Amino acid sequence: MRKTLIHLTAVATLALLCPVPRAHAVSKEMVQLQTQVQNLQDMLQRLQQSNDERMGVLQHLVEQTADNVNRMSQTMNTLQEQIKSQGEGGNKIDQMSGQMQSMNDSVDELKSRISNLDKTLQSIQAQLQNVSSQPAGGGVPQNNVPAGQPMPNSGPEANAPPAQPPAPPVDQLYQGGLRDLNSAKYDVAAGEFSDVLKYYPQDNLAGNAQFYLGEIAYRQGDYKTAIQNYDAVLEQFAGNPKAPAAQLHKAEAELAMNQRDAGVRDLRNLIQRYPQTPEAAQARSRLNGMGVRIIAPKPSAYSTKPQ
Repeated sequence: MRKTLIHLTAVATLALLCPVPRAHAVSKEMVQLQTQVQNLQDMLQRLQQSNDERMGVLQHLVEQTADNVNRMSQTMNTLQEQIKSQGEGGNKIDQMSGQMQSMNDSVDELKSRISNLDKTLQSIQAQLQNVSSQPAGGGVPQNNVPAGQPMPNSGPEANAPPAQPPAPPVDQLYQGGLRDLNSAKYDVAAGEFSDVLKYYPQDNLAGNAQFYLGEIAYRQGDYKTAIQNYDAVLEQFAGNPKAPAAQLHKAEAELAMNQRDAGVRDLRNLIQRYPQTPEAAQARSRLNGMGVRIIAPKPSAYSTKPQ
């Protein structure tokens, strides 16, 4: 009887102790999960602090670049007033017009940098919002597929050709084109400006890219191609700031090809369409140097009278 009692007591004690390891395992998993959640929260806080610092730096750069653009614009206005005050002085106007063209290029580059910085700020804010919206426990990895379930991309989509890589940002293409143009890397610059037109035909920089394609062809002596590119600026991007320069350089290309009548006509059209621009002042100087009247003479009444 004593042995039976001892045996029953041992069995009862063993039965009571059996659940303890399971409870200990569950408790350990909970501690690990809480630790992971705390680590994720700490990472999110550090990421937010880092993004705040980067956004502050980028905002400061945007403000500095905007100030530079304003100063450049004031300098351009001053140069334009100087051009007007010089009257019809040919050499002086040519020199000032070249300075204006250089200033325009610098302003274009600064504007593209501002746009690039703004996009970077927006990207950082979007990343921060995406991280903040993620659940604390994270998602399930795609490769943890339950048994018996098809693997991802195991259907017809698996045989589809890979997607084409996205085009570089428009500011990156445009700035690269300007740098290569100024470095006389004309073929590389032409490719970059062509990509701007191909991938971003509606962007504000598309008209500028079209103009610089004409400049590249002009510098290479391919006047026919240059005229085609200048015409594209005038027809497709008539409101672009490069339109007056495109009209002027088109006339210069025509004169270089001994197309005097077409060149004179385009110089007169430039003066008529953009009378207050530095390019118009240069067109007047060019016509005066050629001994041509700025305004086309009206046909005589007797010239149309039947013989």
